[in-house]
Amino acid sequence: MLAASLTAAFLTLCYAAACAAHPFKRCRACGGRGRTRSRHGRTSRPCRRCRGTGRQLRAGRRLHIWWTRTHAAGTRPDPKHPSTR
Repeated sequence: MLAASLTAAFLTLCYAAACAAHPFKRCRACGGRGRTRSRHGRTSRPCRRCRGTGRQLRAGRRLHIWWTRTHAAGTRPDPKHPSTR
């Protein structure tokens, strides 16, 4: 049981480090090219998912951004309260 918990914690820390070092992944829809073909295959246009960049944020990085914004919104000092001035 302890080994499984340590393994899960280790893998989580490794994924967090990977998300910090490389926050973007290749877009699955266009394969990182930034362009997709039309249904008939004649013309290409910018990819809808990645908006033509060919990259998307990783799920772990998206979670980190959400957490930091939530934390920042919840810990702002109240300007009306006298002890926070």
